[in-house]
Amino acid sequence: MIVSPHPQGSPEWLAARVGLVTASRVSDIIATTKTGGSASRAGYLGELVAEILTGVSAESQFMNDDMRRGVELEPAARFAYEVETNRVVEPVGLVLHPTMKAAASPDGLVDPDGLIEIKCPRTHVHIGYLEAGKPPSKYLAQMEWQCICTGRRWVDFVSFDPKMPERLQLFIVRYEPTQEKLRALENEVRAFLEEVDVKVANLKRIAA
Repeated sequence: MIVSPHPQGSPEWLAARVGLVTASRVSDIIATTKTGGSASRAGYLGELVAEILTGVSAESQFMNDDMRRGVELEPAARFAYEVETNRVVEPVGLVLHPTMKAAASPDGLVDPDGLIEIKCPRTHVHIGYLEAGKPPSKYLAQMEWQCICTGRRWVDFVSFDPKMPERLQLFIVRYEPTQEKLRALENEVRAFLEEVDVKVANLKRIAA
């Protein structure tokens, strides 16, 4: 793995992500409508082009209540996972894709071939995860991209809510994407980055 040494959330970590496709935004790349690419895909393409040309992150530093709760509860969720599974979670910073302008920031490394992805959602959302008993589809692309960048084989999706009764506070389910899924996603991101490069080159020609 090619790992940036900066802790997640630090100014250096944010700077290292400028101009890179990140795991949390991969779902925007593959989002489509009946007529083709989605508005979220076009918007993300524009954001990356702007980052490359300006060197400034397009990410907002605004934190809503849900985001703030996630940051505050993540250490407790990680500890609960370690106790429940008898595994040690190793922190990791930004993991760079070996060949593309892309990266991922998993919530931790587990065993020789695993990762952990932690969510601390509102109680009704956590209950939905418990009832479904499977990884939420909205996070599959994020976890797949984490596997691609790290070379790891599986991700334990973790949902944690300390408001729930003790036996219902922690939900863990493993996701092991197929190689076919990973190859398909990697091809999608590669094509997206080619579009980014074309747009950047065109704008540079205008400025010349």
